[in-house]
Amino acid sequence: MNILDKFNLNDHVSVVTGAARGLGKAMAEALVQAGSNLVIADIDYEEATKTAKKLMKESGKEVLVVGTDVTKEDSVNNMVDNVVGHFGKIDVLINNAGIVINEKAEEMSIENWYKVIDINLNGVFIVSKAIGKVMIRQKGGSIINVSSMSGIIVNTPQCQSSYNASKAGVIMLTKSLAMEWAKHNVRVNAIAPGYMKTELTKKFFENSGEMVDMWMNSTPMGRPGLPEELGGIALYLASDASSFATGSVFTIDGGYTAL
Repeated sequence: MNILDKFNLNDHVSVVTGAARGLGKAMAEALVQAGSNLVIADIDYEEATKTAKKLMKESGKEVLVVGTDVTKEDSVNNMVDNVVGHFGKIDVLINNAGIVINEKAEEMSIENWYKVIDINLNGVFIVSKAIGKVMIRQKGGSIINVSSMSGIIVNTPQCQSSYNASKAGVIMLTKSLAMEWAKHNVRVNAIAPGYMKTELTKKFFENSGEMVDMWMNSTPMGRPGLPEELGGIALYLASDASSFATGSVFTIDGGYTAL
C-alpha cells in the first residue's frame, strides 16, 4: 500500500467535540479534507451549524451537528445514539472541548475549579466512555484527546493551576485508556499544543505585551502556532498511518517544552 493511502479517511465517521471554532474546527477540517464524514458535538449549536455548512460546502462530505454538553452524561449518550443511528458507526473521536480560567490558586472559587475540571477532564472521560463502548463493539477506532503542554510544564507568568491539573489528568487518562482498550484495537493518544493563535486569541497575540513577549522568547520558533498546524497530527492519529501508536503524547509547541 502506498503510504499516502493510509491517510485516507473515506467512509470514516469522525466526532469532534468543541469543533464550532478554533483548534477543534481546524482539526475537523483536516479530517473532512481527508474524506471523513463529520459530527460536530458542541454546546454552541448556532456557531457549530455555521461551521458545518462551511465544511460541507468546501468538502462535499456530510457534516452533522449535535448540541452536546460534554459534562452531562445524558447529553453525551444522546449524541452518541444520534450519531450511531445516523451513520451506524464511529471511527474517530477528537476530545477537544475545553476552557481555561486564569486565577491565582488562593483566590480561585471552588466553583471555578470544578468548572475547569468538569469540562477539561471529566468531559473527556464521559465522551471517551460512551464512544469507547461503540468502538469496542466495532473492534476498532481511534481516540485523540487534546491535552496541552500545560499538562507537562507549568506556564508562566499566568496562574492557571486548574487548567494545568486538568490537562495533566487528560494525559494520564489517555495512557490508562490506551492500556485498557488496546486489546480491542482501540487506540488512544493525546495532542499537547503550545501557545496557539486562534480567532479568539489573534488580537491578543498581535497586540503583544510583556506576557506575550515572555511566551515567545521561551518558544524557540519565536511565534505562536496556527490552528491548521494541528491538522497534520490530527489526521495522522485518526488514520491507519498511526496504526502502532497508542498511549502517546504528541507535543506541538514550537519547541517550548524542549528548553
